[in-house]
Amino acid sequence: MRLPADFPDRSPQGIAAVIARLVTDGVLAPGDRLPTVREIAADLGVSPATVSSAWQALARAGVVVSRGRAGSFVRAPRRDWLTRRLQGLAGPVDPAVLDLSSGTPDPALLPALGDAFARVSLRADAGRYHDLPVLPELAAVLEASWPARTETITVVDGALDGISRVLGQVVRFGDRVAVESPGFPYFFDLLDALGAEAVPLELDDEGVVPASLTRALAQHPSAVILQPRAQNPTGASMTTRRAQQLAGAVRAARDGDRVILVEDDHSGMIAMAPDVTLGRWLPDQVVHVRSFSKSHGPDLRIAALGGPRRVVDRVIARRMLGPGWTSRLLQAVLLDMLTRTEAVEAVRAARLTYRDRQEALVGALRRHGIALPPPDGINLWLPVADERAAHVHLAAVGIAVAAGGPFLAGGAAPDADGPYVDGAAPGFVRVTGGLVTRGAAAVAAELVAASRATG
Repeated sequence: MRLPADFPDRSPQGIAAVIARLVTDGVLAPGDRLPTVREIAADLGVSPATVSSAWQALARAGVVVSRGRAGSFVRAPRRDWLTRRLQGLAGPVDPAVLDLSSGTPDPALLPALGDAFARVSLRADAGRYHDLPVLPELAAVLEASWPARTETITVVDGALDGISRVLGQVVRFGDRVAVESPGFPYFFDLLDALGAEAVPLELDDEGVVPASLTRALAQHPSAVILQPRAQNPTGASMTTRRAQQLAGAVRAARDGDRVILVEDDHSGMIAMAPDVTLGRWLPDQVVHVRSFSKSHGPDLRIAALGGPRRVVDRVIARRMLGPGWTSRLLQAVLLDMLTRTEAVEAVRAARLTYRDRQEALVGALRRHGIALPPPDGINLWLPVADERAAHVHLAAVGIAVAAGGPFLAGGAAPDADGPYVDGAAPGFVRVTGGLVTRGAAAVAAELVAASRATG
């Protein structure tokens, strides 16, 4: 086949950008075979190496896939177990790529698990099936560190498990749920699965804008989802003053006392901002969820959940008809790491390291004229002229980032299983700056160039 397009820029990035645009516009469909490298090189009057570099960039960006001698093809949908917003968020498999798309912690900064496992019983003793779902010693440690007094605390299999179970108890089909936009893509897909309507909340440097919450509450949502610290994707952390303002907005709203607020403190122990919760003012309405994935290890699959007994007990009761409880063996490991000096110091060192890495990257961006609010946690939210072009440019230089589309309420559907973008519209990309271990200036220079790239 011949490609129905002009190639004004015949550099690898320019060629890749045109092919990506054809995919976005539907001219090239999933499964279409692309011309060979030599055919394109002959048509454009460039070297095969130039076209090969373009094809490699497209493969790294998730737009095409190579099948050896059979040729290169527009990538077809796969990973059917992923929801629609997550199809394009899977990171690259090429180890040569600097993967800043994942939103995951640096494995080198996680506390060692070996000593903790050595100190706990390695027998998978279930005890009695109807025992309390949380170890009493762990519950005491969690309660002592909780940001406000709460009626009861339990543990669940990760933050999203806890949040989904809370929403399952308080949200009915057709209900409205207020949620940050940009926000966590899983929340949007979770609301779709529940048959709920997302009501977007606006953000600034201190978190959700109070006037935006007031407008959302006027639509009588059954729940509100907030990220108090290191908001994903923006890195914003809520101040105490802002939390009090938001609590005031809830109190002032008609039927505001009926709404349940779910707080996702997913990065709390690696965030620099102090712990904050609206539960300080609204203890009967706030369920606060603290994840230990980014601080102690994603595969521990443990988060703590605290709030009013009338909600938390329903979550516990429903889990008894499923997993029953979170592994007490893993609970004991977490308890050890929360109380042992070595592990506590390792988490503290990780928090400071992430801060330094983010400051280095944001400082380098600022020197190029891109001024971003200092992000907390591990992610930053970078404005770009064209998401697709930004992806292709960065893929060409071996950097992967997450497209901004999935982080927006009502965002566009993914094309094939490549990046989730909205045509040539200006947008954002999420960059996991906490994984930039060195060369911040060079990474920033490429991010700046990508932010200005167009198709």
